[in-house]
Amino acid sequence: MESGYPESLAGVARRCDERTPNRYDNLVLGVAPKEESRLAGVARLRGAEPETGRAELDLYLGERDCWGRGYGTDAARVICRYGFDQMRLHLIALWVVAENVAARRVYEKVGFTEDGRHRECFRKDGSWHDMVLMSLLEDELRD
Repeated sequence: MESGYPESLAGVARRCDERTPNRYDNLVLGVAPKEESRLAGVARLRGAEPETGRAELDLYLGERDCWGRGYGTDAARVICRYGFDQMRLHLIALWVVAENVAARRVYEKVGFTEDGRHRECFRKDGSWHDMVLMSLLEDELRD
């Protein structure tokens, strides 16, 4: 996931090497195009607790040639299905920049609905942006 500030390639590689193995509260999966040996992005469930049955989803596709080809939708479905079926979660939530129409469309296709909005809480490229909170209950996941 993005660190919030520019990093060198060596810094990113070091951060990846130091990453802890997957565990219940921090599951990271790679997103790869079928029949290709490259990583297009990552999907992550974080903050999961068995007591609450809740986790947050982060989805990042960094390879622009993979945008608009269904990889994000497939990745969201797969990791949410895993969260509900294997981790026994009840709710998966996420935050998305309000202006990111493509990402919001992906989440809506999977079954996420908008719950609320934080106004001008995210700063990028010198401008403030709203963040939208979306959530998905276990019985709302669309195939």
